[in-house]
This record gives sequence, C-alpha cells and structure tokens, in this order.
Amino acid sequence: MNFPLVTTDWLALHLQDPELVILDASMEIVLGKEPLVYDELYVIPGALSCQMDKLFFDHRSSQTHAMPTAEQFTETAQSLGITHNSTVVIYDNQGIYSAPRAWWTFKTMGFDKVFVLDGGLPQWQAEGRDTVRQFAAATHSGDIKGRLQQHKVCDTEFVLTHLGHANVDIIDARAAGRFNGTLPEPRVGMRSGHIPGSLNLPFAQVLSRFKMKSTRELHTIFAALDTSHNAQRVLSCGSGITACILILASHAAGHHQTALYDGSWAVWGGDAALPIE
Repeated sequence: MNFPLVTTDWLALHLQDPELVILDASMEIVLGKEPLVYDELYVIPGALSCQMDKLFFDHRSSQTHAMPTAEQFTETAQSLGITHNSTVVIYDNQGIYSAPRAWWTFKTMGFDKVFVLDGGLPQWQAEGRDTVRQFAAATHSGDIKGRLQQHKVCDTEFVLTHLGHANVDIIDARAAGRFNGTLPEPRVGMRSGHIPGSLNLPFAQVLSRFKMKSTRELHTIFAALDTSHNAQRVLSCGSGITACILILASHAAGHHQTALYDGSWAVWGGDAALPIE
C-alpha cells in the first residue's frame, strides 16, 4: 500500500492480522480546533497507547514538541512490540489531528509500513463499530531501529537560508487569523505573524468532518496555493503537530517531497532575531 491512509473498513477486516500494530496517538491538549471531549476512555480493540505526549517528543530539547531522537524512538517503538514485519496503523480521538505527527515520526525514522486511520476514533464510533475501555499491552519486544531520515525534517537555519528559494515552498497550517497576525498566539508573549514568503493553508481546509478530503479535492487545494510541482514543501504550524496533517494531505495527493519544520512557529515566533511578516 502506497497511500498513507487506511479506511475503517480495511482496519475492521484486518484487526486479527498477527503483524498488525494499532496505535492510539491522541494528545491531552488539542489546539487549533474545538476538541472532541469524551466522558470516558474508548479504544479500538487491540490498540496500544503510544503515549504521544510522554514518549514521542524529545523532552530534553528546549523546543515544544521536538522530534524524538533515533535512540528514543527505537526504545519506544520496541516497547510497543513493533518489528520490521509489522504494519502500523495510527489513529487519534479527534479524527485526524495528532495521528499524522506520529505517522511522520515513523517515516522520519525510516519505517515505511505505517498508515493513518482515516477519520480515527470518531469515524470508527460513528459507524457503530466496537470499542473497548482499556488499551492493549504489547506481548513482546520489537526489533526495529530508528534511523533519522534527515531530509524529512528541518530546522530554523534551513528555513532561514531558503526564504524566497524557488524550489522550496513553506506552508503554514495555522488558522488564517494567526498567520496574518490578527489573532493572538495561544502561547503567552509569542509574536504574531508568519515566516516571510510562506503560504497559508489552515489544516482544517484539507479535512471533511473527521476524514481527509478526497485526492481530487486535495489536488485542487494545493494547486490554489500556486506551489511548484517540483518544489520541496516545508510544513510549519504552531509547534509541529498540525503541520503533519498537511504532510499527510500532500502525500495523499501524490506529492512526497515534504519536510516538517521541527519547532515551527513556537521557535520562529519566539526568536526576535528572525524576520516576520
């Protein structure tokens, strides 16, 4: 499978596959959208919690939501029982919100048999499918090893040196008000505005309720941005979570030259020495 998403029908059909690993990548704090609130824990049968907030960010970094190190990823993935033969399907409890960040983390660490469940837990529940009240536990240790694919993630220096570059499009997933500086940032003291020359595509625009929009719709959306077909897309947002929704959308539309700006506006907007518009 080359397409980055799987349907609820596909997952329901493969729930008993011995090589399937289902991960819940829900986050405690949801920004940039009205969060779905649950009265108790609902889990897709067999799913493990990847403890996104605790294990999938490098907390030794000064950055908010920094990409984990290869060593940290390896330890976490192996503790989840993931092997080289595993097929990993990731979902979250908002539909499509934080699952793409976990998906891109696996991709960045060199693991390609990973997919996002289109619509996540809300779509699964809306279809009346079974849920359970607790996460499964890994029954064995995995053997995969993270190997950082440097071209899939970039830092502030890369972005700064490629401002205005014809072959690099910087796309910001924040809401238009934050991008244009007419709405305040959720982080106290953070500057408002955007990276000079960047384009705005609020992540909600690539979603239809809980699910990703169709490939045809995504083609139209990206075409409207007037991006170059051959350009590398650098995706940014508030802190590197919702930018991955746009990375997922880009891949679903067939454009794979993408990189996450690790740190995103939390880094750029917080550094008075960096230019803004």
